[in-house]
Amino acid sequence: MLSFNSMKKLLLPISLLYSLVLFLRHKLYDWRLLKSKSFGTPNICVGNLNLGGTGKTPHIEYLIRLLSDDYKVAVLSRGYGRKTKGFLIADDSHSHNDVGDEPLQYFNKFKNIEVAVDENRCDGMKRLLQSETPPQIILLDDAYQHRKIEPGLNILLTDYYNLYSNDHLVPSGNLRDIKKAARRAEIIVVTKSPNVITPYYRKDIEDSLKPQPHQKIFYSYIEYLDFQPFSKLSKNFDIKEAKTVLLFCGIANTYSLEDHIKRKYNTISKIQFSDHHNFTEKDIDLVIEKYNNLIGKNKVIVTTEKDAMRLVNSSFLNKFDDIPVFTIPIKVRFHKEEGTSFDDEILKYIKNNI
Repeated sequence: MLSFNSMKKLLLPISLLYSLVLFLRHKLYDWRLLKSKSFGTPNICVGNLNLGGTGKTPHIEYLIRLLSDDYKVAVLSRGYGRKTKGFLIADDSHSHNDVGDEPLQYFNKFKNIEVAVDENRCDGMKRLLQSETPPQIILLDDAYQHRKIEPGLNILLTDYYNLYSNDHLVPSGNLRDIKKAARRAEIIVVTKSPNVITPYYRKDIEDSLKPQPHQKIFYSYIEYLDFQPFSKLSKNFDIKEAKTVLLFCGIANTYSLEDHIKRKYNTISKIQFSDHHNFTEKDIDLVIEKYNNLIGKNKVIVTTEKDAMRLVNSSFLNKFDDIPVFTIPIKVRFHKEEGTSFDDEILKYIKNNI
């Protein structure tokens, strides 16, 4: 039986063929044979070269917090996983099936912004800017590969433990775009880094990424906040008494979340679903069965905010009523003075273009 690494090597020719297709596509845009549209309104793209798991959602939320008190901000997303088509502005009647889990999370957490979805980002931008009170700033969620738009500022994210420079294109790796595409970014953020990074490791990373002269590199890490009640029972449950945690989630990378929980609780079990998994009643039955079979007292179930968005309006959410179920919110932090420098770069772009 072939090993995982052997399988990846066998798939390399397909990845090489795919890279040629992507290279040609990018060249057609670079040579202006395929058209990109730019917009006068300040717009910031947050994306990656990977299939997922670099932390786009908390970085979009970071920008919302930075900008929304002083400017009218809109977020434009494709709305991955939704069952609708075309342009939609999120409102209280929408579920994740209408707008996708990440846009629904933005809408529920930030009431002072507009959240829109459109698989055609150019059309989405036009619709937002044609409204009676158009946004002053538009955040493009995961639009790095959408070259029909020429963003005003490109922010490229890469996971500290899985740099795009050390990866390969699918199917032999986890990249969805060629590494040279990274050159379009003005800012590169190395995400999910340790809370402390030595100069030696910084140099090692930057030697690997080989940033262009115009690019600035920043390092961010995840701050895990206090568990938030999600089920009825959890509202009266003292989370400080918890000893055993069952984590279930459908996100691309769980290693940092698992590490955080392991440092706080005696026992952790996990049920892993695919990224953006659309939960069924059978899935919830499986989670509850696993919870009931856990040995120990003071057991709790934990999931992510994003996963909760795919459950909050489901017809079977009441199955969790008598079980302590919590979500774990997260925020992005930058290292020491880097947060101020990052903010300054964003605000400078805004002030020069608004």
